[in-house]
Amino acid sequence: MSTLANQLAAAEREQVARAIRLLLARPLLTEATDPAGFELVRRRREPLAQWFDYTCGWSLVVEPRRGYARLTKVRADPDGSRPARRARSGRAPFDRRRYVLLCVTAAELLSMPMTTIGMLADRVVQATSADRALAAFDPVHKPERMAFVDVLKLLESYDVLRAVDGTTEAYVESAEAKVLYRVDTTLLMRLPAAPVGASRLAVPPDEVPARFGELLTGLVRERRYGGAVADGTADEAHGERAATDAQRNLRLRHSVLRRLFDDPVLYRTDLTDDELAYVTSLTGRQILRRSVEQAGFLLEERAEGYLLVDPDGLATDVRFPDDTSTARVAALLLLEPLCATPAGLLPEQLAEAGADLLRRFPRWARAYQSEDGAARLSDDAVRVLRDVGLARRAGGRVVACPAAYRYRLTETTSPDRGDEPGPEGDATPPQAAGTAAGGVAPEGDEQ
Repeated sequence: MSTLANQLAAAEREQVARAIRLLLARPLLTEATDPAGFELVRRRREPLAQWFDYTCGWSLVVEPRRGYARLTKVRADPDGSRPARRARSGRAPFDRRRYVLLCVTAAELLSMPMTTIGMLADRVVQATSADRALAAFDPVHKPERMAFVDVLKLLESYDVLRAVDGTTEAYVESAEAKVLYRVDTTLLMRLPAAPVGASRLAVPPDEVPARFGELLTGLVRERRYGGAVADGTADEAHGERAATDAQRNLRLRHSVLRRLFDDPVLYRTDLTDDELAYVTSLTGRQILRRSVEQAGFLLEERAEGYLLVDPDGLATDVRFPDDTSTARVAALLLLEPLCATPAGLLPEQLAEAGADLLRRFPRWARAYQSEDGAARLSDDAVRVLRDVGLARRAGGRVVACPAAYRYRLTETTSPDRGDEPGPEGDATPPQAAGTAAGGVAPEGDEQ
């Protein structure tokens, strides 16, 4: 009996750990997109909610009947590395216009359980025309309709909108297209992850540019950590402005563990003095190690910082190394000159490194085989490296971060320099160490 109980307990721990990593990768998990994952989260929702609340201070809501689980991941700092993307080939990130239309459209949908695309477009036209800070939406022009369709398809991917008759894409060709939607207003209201509503920070439009950083900070300021909140009032539960020791420790625990579980790499130099003191204290280390173990990660702790390894690859939405795009392959290859130059490379040197790649592999990266292709290739590759915490900008140079040395080139395996299959239907250069295509293991990689 005891053995059976132990087996059941071990199975539950394994399921909870797997569900934690699923939710870290997909904070909005729907039954339609991942039935097995949603069923796992539904069955283990109580220990999951407790783990996320204690460890990171994030709330988890599971709606079994509506078929979704929403993990509200709050970040203390703005992160532009994961923008909303268009549901088209190329997956271009949303531009400013699309974000504006997304906000206005979401606001209009709150009062519309059912609507047509024409009615919704009319309401967006009226809303943008009535606000002098916004450019009016004009569905007569095709680029405007394309932007509007991108917004609607993003909301469809969240299951906020469901087309019950017609297809959204038809609106690109004609503003007279007929599409009928069902709107999940409850799910729509759960999408924002900021603890403070934007309406509480409303300021005159002409003051927004100068106070943008202040407004962003105000959106993620939380009452439970004590001190003044976004609108300047004190914590109502305690009636005081100064944070207690318990509130301070709670803030430190959440701030460190949020970053560790949400970022690929956490460097000690990126932590404040208080955060570093907490995570290196006896209590902090115990909580850190226990949380990592409960989530099923392996912890790499080095002099420079921390890195979590997911043996099953469930927890990440962005992989590295990764050969799914030319920029990602170039990012891996650029690590060689970057790691060989500890002082970093100037933009001109990076462009020359990109040009060298294009010369070495002439049948690879056709989209970059142009006059400015080398500079674009290096820019895109550096953006990939920065997003995964392997490079940073310092004094006009791009410098390799300590974790980049995990991928140092130790061996090349290609017998033919110009005959390489790869992304974009063209070529992958000879395999550097640790590539997803099967190079040798990265130096220092323990997995």
